[in-house]
Amino acid sequence: MRIGLFVTCLVDLMRPEIGFSVLKVLERAGYEVMVPEAQTCCGQPAYNSGERTAARDLAEKFLREFEMFDYVVVPSGSCGGMIVHHYGDLLRDDPELGGRYQKLRERVYELTDFLVNVAGIDNVAATLQSGFTGNVTYHDACSGLRELGVKQQPRALLSRLPGVTLTEMKDCEACCGFGGTFSVKYGDISTAIVDEKCANIQASGADAVVLGDLGCMLNIEGRLRRTGDDGTRVLHIAQVLAGDA
Repeated sequence: MRIGLFVTCLVDLMRPEIGFSVLKVLERAGYEVMVPEAQTCCGQPAYNSGERTAARDLAEKFLREFEMFDYVVVPSGSCGGMIVHHYGDLLRDDPELGGRYQKLRERVYELTDFLVNVAGIDNVAATLQSGFTGNVTYHDACSGLRELGVKQQPRALLSRLPGVTLTEMKDCEACCGFGGTFSVKYGDISTAIVDEKCANIQASGADAVVLGDLGCMLNIEGRLRRTGDDGTRVLHIAQVLAGDA
């Protein structure tokens, strides 16, 4: 069974090691993983900014590059949410493209959702070779939680790792303030939101905050470091599961 891995542009440009961790986890679970080399952005920044033509072009490009796979796995709730919920809007005026998209849409999964609900957590748990130990807390990224229903899946995976203790922070479902272009347009509001998130992370007493979206990672880690917290680690769940943390 072949998986098409949509790396995401943020991972590709900012933290490519996360992509390699995802690849490692999926291959250990027994899947053949392909990474289309021409892939770029899901189109979410353009879509959120009203640039529908650019976003549609990227939706068509994604469709051409990924529709041949049995499944498409995305290590980002925001990109996954864009693909699963908003491509239909962009392609609604083209019945042929829209029909092809609907067939693909059913096979697109956020990483932890795929591992738990398709690969099967018992099968995946036997392949995990984390080696990571410590007390972690989990941040629920907005798009993954609200658009894709990703909540228990990452927690179920973390619970299978020996030596890992999960401590829930206050308001774990609250936004981190990133919101893509929101953090650029409304910097002061974004900063106030991420300050509250960082305070909740620190109050949890966790050694690391784990999450599934690089946008949130960059925002939280950047604020922690700028405010003098050099000790709290900020990790993508793929890095923890793969043993790359």
